[in-house]
Amino acid sequence: MTSNQVSDRCDVLRSLHVPGTPLLLPNAWDVASAGAVVAAGFPVVATTSGGVAAALGYEDHEHAPANEMLATAGRICRSVDVPVTVDAEAGYGMGPADLIPALQRIGAAGCNLEDTDHATGEQRDPTQHAHWLRAVRDAASDAGYGLVINARIDVFLSALLRGAGAGTQPGLVTAALERAHAYVEAGVDCVFPIALWEDDALRAFMADAPGPVNILRSPRAPALPDLAKLGVARISYGSLLHHDAMDQFGGVLRSIAAEANVRGGE
Repeated sequence: MTSNQVSDRCDVLRSLHVPGTPLLLPNAWDVASAGAVVAAGFPVVATTSGGVAAALGYEDHEHAPANEMLATAGRICRSVDVPVTVDAEAGYGMGPADLIPALQRIGAAGCNLEDTDHATGEQRDPTQHAHWLRAVRDAASDAGYGLVINARIDVFLSALLRGAGAGTQPGLVTAALERAHAYVEAGVDCVFPIALWEDDALRAFMADAPGPVNILRSPRAPALPDLAKLGVARISYGSLLHHDAMDQFGGVLRSIAAEANVRGGE
């Protein structure tokens, strides 16, 4: 893929972030699933780190080697004629000077970068993470690379993993917005408060969001039309489709096994 082609894909991806007319991203995990996304008429392919890692035989959250994750993403980028936004997790411990050439080389039009430090399991300091995101943006700009950066904010996810109950999300909005504003000021294109779904908290976040917002379409999130009315610009599915596909595959396998057992007993 030429640099002009990558640049064009970056421009297309960025243009599709329209508040109120959200870009739908059913996340893919390999070339076959990416092809299915395009065949269904979606204008962009997004990868899911959880699905890619599972297909490679690893756990999510940067347990898979960066070169294997990026190689899979590169095969996906080369296999489709639409922009691909790559779930690059927390950057795999790579500095901007290494991460940006790696993403540009594989033809990524965009990427997700999350603010959890997987070595510690804690969120990074928002100011320090904003500085890192600014360095990522500057490295891309210096390379003439219009990478679309989606900054994942893990405030709500972290609370969920700690066992926070229903109704607690409104109290986390201020901290999430602090990060959102810092990250947009650092030059990101979109913010992604993953695992935000409670109505009051979602409305409060959207009311003060500093730029385009990506929402995860989990089973607990509002319906697509409701998210559009709130002004959401991007809706993704994360690893949910991969989980559904594997569940369906397991069901087919159980049916085959049951049929074989019946016939074996005849």
